[in-house]
Amino acid sequence: MSPAIEHFITKKLKKNEVDEFFAKELKRAGYGGVDILKTPLGTRVIIYAARPGIVIGRRGKNVQELTNILEEVYGIENPQIEVSEIEVPELNARVMAERLASRLERGTHYRRAAYSILRRIAAAGAKGVEITISGKLTSHRARYKKFREGFVAKCGEPAFLYVDKAVAHAILKKGIIGVSISIMQPSYMLPNEIEIIATPEELESESET
Repeated sequence: MSPAIEHFITKKLKKNEVDEFFAKELKRAGYGGVDILKTPLGTRVIIYAARPGIVIGRRGKNVQELTNILEEVYGIENPQIEVSEIEVPELNARVMAERLASRLERGTHYRRAAYSILRRIAAAGAKGVEITISGKLTSHRARYKKFREGFVAKCGEPAFLYVDKAVAHAILKKGIIGVSISIMQPSYMLPNEIEIIATPEELESESET
């Protein structure tokens, strides 16, 4: 393995470790992901959360604790944490997957919880959403249920660029329930979509009428 490939693999593994740590520690804050960028002054760590106030804490106490952990436990050089608010949490798959898992842990029936999350995502403007819940739902045998609305690309460039995916887990007495959510973002135009633009002559004729 070349040093370059080993460097990128190590970098990705460290990011995944930090991501898992934040997902556990910042669950109440609506954690939605992290970006780690190397800068001349150190390492820029951008945390995305639906409730940034919880991440920051009173007088920045939580941020300082997280900074110390990143530096001492994960070996990140001079970490500089920034907190970015997720403007529309309903369009962030990770936030919604954790919310669905949390509802299942509180005892909400899986159908009711799934349809509630599905409607919220659709109301936020998503072009499509697919929710998969798997595990021991109603019996001793594990199975899965899918809930869909709209269109969600499954392959090709649209699936890679326009679909946000996330997985979460709900720990129940009867076992672990897996939750997977895919959201087709509303701000992108698919290859088969077209937009008809009127010519200047047509606009002029419409203004005259």
